Amino acid sequence: MQAILKAAITPRYGHIPFLSAGPAFMTDANDIPITVAGAGSVGCYVGARLAAAGRNVTLLTRPALAATISRHGLHCSDLEGHNIDVGPDRVTLCTTPSEALAGAKLILVAVKSHDTEAMAALIAEHAGGGAVAVSLQNGVSNAGLLRRRLGAERVVDAMVPFNVVQSRPADAPPRFHRASGGVIQIERTATGLRPVLEVPHMPVAERDDIEAVLWGKLLVNLNNGLNALSGLPIVEQFGDRHWRALVARQLDEGLAVLNAAGIRYAPYEGVPQRALALALRLPDALFQVAAKRMLSMDKNARSSMWEDLQAGRRTEIDYLQGEIIRLADQVGHPAPLNRRVLALVKEAETAKKGPPGLPPEAVWGAL
Repeated sequence: MQAILKAAITPRYGHIPFLSAGPAFMTDANDIPITVAGAGSVGCYVGARLAAAGRNVTLLTRPALAATISRHGLHCSDLEGHNIDVGPDRVTLCTTPSEALAGAKLILVAVKSHDTEAMAALIAEHAGGGAVAVSLQNGVSNAGLLRRRLGAERVVDAMVPFNVVQSRPADAPPRFHRASGGVIQIERTATGLRPVLEVPHMPVAERDDIEAVLWGKLLVNLNNGLNALSGLPIVEQFGDRHWRALVARQLDEGLAVLNAAGIRYAPYEGVPQRALALALRLPDALFQVAAKRMLSMDKNARSSMWEDLQAGRRTEIDYLQGEIIRLADQVGHPAPLNRRVLALVKEAETAKKGPPGLPPEAVWGAL
């Protein structure tokens, strides 16, 4: 599940301080070489918005997508109707890490969580010592992995609240549609990142509590596994009170585990997770009223985990439900539904037959 409330931040532009190999210096945001490492759906959307604003963007992506973009460019859209076309001449396309990372000053890490260690090694090998890596990933452990390899001063954590739907029409630009709302949250640092990343139609906010923000998102993202198992668009899934009961139960378990572990979590897009769990249990008619803003997303939006199963890829279930289960084992909480969802997603991964389309009662099982 992705963004719940929309927000707007007034953009700031001009000259900004940025971290180099030495002291911070003044430079123009458009002169900073930015590499999106792992340019899939979210990475291409962010990269396209930055490139449209004049930023110097390199996309490190798979050969097939790079070939399509080199012919047609990219099309970027959102819920509010802010559509842009970015020509192939506006971005640099790379399929080899050494080429994409060499010379980069800012690296937006958008690979799946299970690829973070490998990407950290590539950044350490190929990027200059002054390059700053920003984690735009799901989960709570990625920045820590990057810091262990690159050093704490070179890594900034961030949270992307929205999901992006990718489509590739024949003989046309690949399309990257932001299917839900929200403002990118970045760790407050002295490196002046917000004015670099904040561009028209992509607001950014700085946070002093980014770890709590990430835990807050993880609690909400526990629905990614349920959505992948259901095979339904998120709006349709949340229209069914039986699915909502599963989401609420997962939230209850996650909240209990984090509270027992003494881990702080921030409201997600301004909505406390406990209030969300209560709202999910409302009758359908009341829920539709209470959750009107929460359901302000594209009617076809699904979770990124659904996309992974659809493509036969490994999912990030170990970094969502898996994080809750690891903590549950430490504090002595059973977390049975989170364990059940993880097991079912693993089964679907192994089967490689796409999202299994399970009904709610099959997810409940014997619980």
